[in-house]
Amino acid sequence: MSITLPLAEMSIEEKIQTMETIWDDLCKKANSIPSPSWHKKILDERENGIKEGKDEFIDWSKAKESIRRKIS
Repeated sequence: MSITLPLAEMSIEEKIQTMETIWDDLCKKANSIPSPSWHKKILDERENGIKEGKDEFIDWSKAKESIRRKIS
């Protein structure tokens, strides 16, 4: 199946909303999507970064707002 979106005609907000809609749909099926082996390695590295105080969590709504400000 090939889907064509009018990306050149879409605003940034429309593109982000499209990605969020796709992501929400994927999340509903998360248990049936296999995770690649390299993904566990990256998750382990990030978890260690949190434990060691090198990284921190940011609330997703705040992160999205920050991204929107940067690209607007």
